[in-house]
Amino acid sequence: MSENRPIILIIEDDPPIRRFLHVSLSSYNYNVIDAQTGKEGLIQAAQQMPEVIILDLGLPDMDGIEVILQLRDWSSIPIIIVSARGQEKDKVTALDAGADDYLTKPFGIGELLARLRVAMRHSAVIKNDSQATSQFVIGDLKVDLALRRVFVGDNEIHLTPLEYRLLTILVQHAGKVLTHQFLLKEIWGPSDIDQTHYLRIFMANLRRKIETDPAQPRYLLTEQGVGYRLTDE
Repeated sequence: MSENRPIILIIEDDPPIRRFLHVSLSSYNYNVIDAQTGKEGLIQAAQQMPEVIILDLGLPDMDGIEVILQLRDWSSIPIIIVSARGQEKDKVTALDAGADDYLTKPFGIGELLARLRVAMRHSAVIKNDSQATSQFVIGDLKVDLALRRVFVGDNEIHLTPLEYRLLTILVQHAGKVLTHQFLLKEIWGPSDIDQTHYLRIFMANLRRKIETDPAQPRYLLTEQGVGYRLTDE
């Protein structure tokens, strides 16, 4: 039975939190494995190949950022950070290191489950990358990467080259929080990573063209002070 359940690796040194996560996720039919240190977590990740890793940053033997960097040397397994470090710079550092999402303690299990579902879809895409479609569809939004065409419902949307570049980067990382610095580097290069006003302008233009209500976006979501996420649900 356990072989058919998605494997979730929890790397967390606090026993009550680790126990809470283990019991809660097990009740939702996940196969949960635990690690108390970064070193143990890296070993478990290599041996068990989980679908998702839930990682605390404050570990006794190494910082969680180092765990992310070591994992990203060989793996694309989605990583969700759960940490008491709630400052924007901590979130940006973790996401730029390669984490997929970030939850600040304390958090509700419902929010974690929602983030986990997104990460699971990301994990499925990674495992089936060779079969990945060239079309991204969510709600009324369709992006055809092969034909370089964008539709909202039956209407084709005309984007500038930079608007299209921004959208395709978000599509390729759908569900993942992308920091301002990552997006700026990908689109304009490393010399412009501090020019966040570029992103605000182009994101506002994209929302006007894609969203029914740009002030209450359905697809292009803001992670305050950190970056943006294209929803995939």
